[in-house]
Amino acid sequence: MNARFTGKVVLVTGAGSGIGRATACAFAREGAVVVAAGRNAEPLEQTVKLIESEGGAATAVTADVTSSADVARLVATTVRRHGGLHIAFNNAGTLEAGALADMDEAAWDRQLAVNLTGTFLSMKHEIAHMRTHGGGVIVNTASNVGAHIRLPSLGAYAATKAAVSTLTQAAAKEHIGEGIRINAVSPGPTDTPMSLRPGENADQRAERMKQTLPIGRVGALDEIAAAVLWLASPEAGFTVGHDLVLDGGASA
Repeated sequence: MNARFTGKVVLVTGAGSGIGRATACAFAREGAVVVAAGRNAEPLEQTVKLIESEGGAATAVTADVTSSADVARLVATTVRRHGGLHIAFNNAGTLEAGALADMDEAAWDRQLAVNLTGTFLSMKHEIAHMRTHGGGVIVNTASNVGAHIRLPSLGAYAATKAAVSTLTQAAAKEHIGEGIRINAVSPGPTDTPMSLRPGENADQRAERMKQTLPIGRVGALDEIAAAVLWLASPEAGFTVGHDLVLDGGASA
């Protein structure tokens, strides 16, 4: 077993499913103590049970990333329980499709709050700890739909994720001198419910991907997790402010 993260405390937001859960499990397999965070307790507890069933260590903390007080409490709880915070994967996100002219303003506000403000608040409080405790590593989840490609009916989502990419790059330059290394990943269609169209099942999605993606399939959760772990690892020590696109050639 690789043990790149032995002795490290890793915070993962959006850890109750999908990319967040897969990445939390991957960090634990490589020796990290994982704090699985999200709004709903039950899926977080399921993530913790998965990690513990594989011999790893994890705890669950409920928090809403759109609330500064909640995120501050999340970081403080992580440090109090585990003695520090070395790596953060800011992955919490939401998607609501719809043409801009027809979109309910509340749907715009929700995506902006979770995807962009949630990333800002997470970095703000993580950096506040890391800058006085020897530095750390942050990886944010952006998307290939944003800074890299644009699609109809995903304008609001794309705007928030493009902003995450830009925010990541700016923060990376601001804080690398303090020993805090910040990057992002931009997944394309991945094996999660978010990549399914309304009324579509996994088999139908697979057929659509054969026609629309150069690689001919969706990304596997473990593939995205592996990229996050690489960015968080010493092997990526010279990588700063990068947005790593993982989309099977869609934006090539």
